[in-house]
Amino acid sequence: MQKDDLKSLVTQMYVNLLEQIEAEEAATVEQVAGYLQDASNAIANINEQELHSMDEAKMLFTNAYKEIAKESLSSYQDTNEKFEEIAYMHEQTVNECNTLINLPALTERFNDIQTHMSDEVKKANDRIMQLVEQVKILEETSNLDSLTKVYNRRALTTYLEEVCSRENVNYELHLLMMDIDDFKVINDTYGHVAGDKILIFLANILKKTLRDGDKIFRYGGEEFIIILNRIDTLHCKNITNRLLELVRKNKLIYKGQNIQITLSIGASKYKESDTPDTLLARADKALYKAKHSGKNQMYSEV
Repeated sequence: MQKDDLKSLVTQMYVNLLEQIEAEEAATVEQVAGYLQDASNAIANINEQELHSMDEAKMLFTNAYKEIAKESLSSYQDTNEKFEEIAYMHEQTVNECNTLINLPALTERFNDIQTHMSDEVKKANDRIMQLVEQVKILEETSNLDSLTKVYNRRALTTYLEEVCSRENVNYELHLLMMDIDDFKVINDTYGHVAGDKILIFLANILKKTLRDGDKIFRYGGEEFIIILNRIDTLHCKNITNRLLELVRKNKLIYKGQNIQITLSIGASKYKESDTPDTLLARADKALYKAKHSGKNQMYSEV
């Protein structure tokens, strides 16, 4: 370290020492000696290779001074004599305020501020409750499933009622009811968070694989409904087998573990006399047969 640097450090130490003495009502020799000892230790511990500027060197003394001042204040306030002095100063201050300030008016003003703050907090809480209620209403009327971002059961009901109410549907429409195999076992083994991630994982596969005109609905729990529009039975089976294979081959990595899932699918074809209930019932029956025939497959009632 250059001579000018050393001189600057000593000057900083000197300035801080004078500031400390000025700040104390009755500075003692012990306080000065303690400061000088800390300053000496700070100088001895300076690593010139790590010192990037003179400001950092000066901060060593500034911070040391602040720590000493903090400790001195704590010690100063812990003595009975100084507590008595503080109490006396407090009493004198109150007496002066009684003489110079209208305390009742000041109190009234503080009370007004407190009332105003309370009113604002109440307004904010009321607004939050209104927003919570609005979110609840939106969730109840929304057509999207909040977890998977595909259509929900409400949207499925609306869609099927609209289709079944038409006088004639001049194209083929197939409904697939799919269920994740052994989903409860997966939840019990890996936890419900993993279960939610699997539902999202499956929904993303369906969205990437199917055509724009096809519809995906979360029917409930681990069940999904797919509507395949304008497609014949052979192509319906081909698409279904492709979905089974994609889900079978893709694995979800969760907390370092590979989770593999399979699907069971029941398929039904729309008939002119169908209602939403009859169409779903046939698909459900086909799904039941797929499940009880070994899972990881599609069964069609057509």
